[in-house]
Amino acid sequence: MDNSMKIQLKPLTPDDREQFIRDNQDAFNYGALEEFGRRDDHFEEPGEIISRKTIERCIDGGEAYRIWLNGEKVGGLIVKVDGSHGELEILFVNPKAHSKGIGQAAWRKVEELHPAVDVWGTSTPYFEKRNIHFYVNRCGFHIVEFFNSHHPDPHDDHQDDSPDGGMFRFEKRKHH
Repeated sequence: MDNSMKIQLKPLTPDDREQFIRDNQDAFNYGALEEFGRRDDHFEEPGEIISRKTIERCIDGGEAYRIWLNGEKVGGLIVKVDGSHGELEILFVNPKAHSKGIGQAAWRKVEELHPAVDVWGTSTPYFEKRNIHFYVNRCGFHIVEFFNSHHPDPHDDHQDDSPDGGMFRFEKRKHH
């Protein structure tokens, strides 16, 4: 990322909620279409990889932020923090702004905002190669589990939300 880029995280405002949801769905759909073409068997609700219900549940249960670059909205993220444990619920960058270091810079800001968190967790569908690369190679997460029909996620009462084929679970531990 070049130094002229100014990344900011700003709390999501109520008047931006609808657009945040749409932008999130567009970004997730882009990843699926890139991987599968127009097959629609991975969608939670017709035409959407991630359902409105899932996004709203994350917004209402966590801290939602818009990612701004040089004064323009380029993505968003939602984290949930409980003491020394944090969960990255959602992170998306507008596909037109991919591969510019925006997600990585935004993630660094999250870590700065929450210095008390020792363990961060997140998960992503098995087919999201871009996300897997991002979490492991760019942000320092490790794959710790692979949830699928033979090994369901015991904490996920919304298992039916996740695309067929499973989810990778990642953790990042702070080194003391």
